[in-house]
Amino acid sequence: MFTGIITAIGTIKQISAKATDKSFRIDTGKLDLTDIAVGDSVCVSGVCLTAVEVYDAGFITDVSNETLSCTTFDDFEAGTRVNLEKALRVSDRLGGHLVSGHVDGVGEVTGILEDARSLRFEIEMPLDLRKYVCMKGSICVDGVSLTVNSVTGAGCSVNIIPHTSEETIFSDYKIGTRVNLEVDLIARYLEGLLQESGR
Repeated sequence: MFTGIITAIGTIKQISAKATDKSFRIDTGKLDLTDIAVGDSVCVSGVCLTAVEVYDAGFITDVSNETLSCTTFDDFEAGTRVNLEKALRVSDRLGGHLVSGHVDGVGEVTGILEDARSLRFEIEMPLDLRKYVCMKGSICVDGVSLTVNSVTGAGCSVNIIPHTSEETIFSDYKIGTRVNLEVDLIARYLEGLLQESGR
C-alpha cells in the first residue's frame, strides 16, 4: 500500500526486452534506498512494482505484459521521468489516501489552465471509471494523491499547487500526455458491497 505522496522523481535509465515483456532500470534520484531490498515494492508513476535488483543509484524491476497493456509503461523510453514512493509502513502518516498501486486505466491530459499560482489539469478518463469519481473525492494520477476539483462529462479536473508541480512529474505534462489512474479504493469496495446486497 502507498499514500500517493511522492518522495522523489526517478529516471528510466534502460529498458530491456525480456521474452515478450520488459525489464526497467530506474535511477531513483534523492529516494533513500537504504531500507529497500530485493523483493520490496516501490510505486513508480502509480504502478506497484517489485525490485528484483538494487544498486547504488536505483533498482531494476520486471514489468509483465498485463502491466504494459493497462498502464503507460509501454510509452516509456530512456530518459522518461517517473514519480516514486516507497511502500507504506504501519507507523507512517497517511498524508494522501490509501493507494494500492493497481492502475485502473489510462487517462489523458486534455487541458492545462492557470488558476492563480496553481495549474488546473483537465483529465479525460475511460468511461467505465467515471462512475467512481466524485467532486472533492480522491483520485491517484501517476501515483499522486489528488482531490477532484470538478467532474466533467469526459473525466475530472485537479489543481496542482507549485510545490506538487516541483516535486512530481506534473511539470512535464502537456496536452495529450497519458497518465496512470487509480480510483478511490472505497468507491470500488462500496460498489462490490452494493452489488452483493442486491442479489
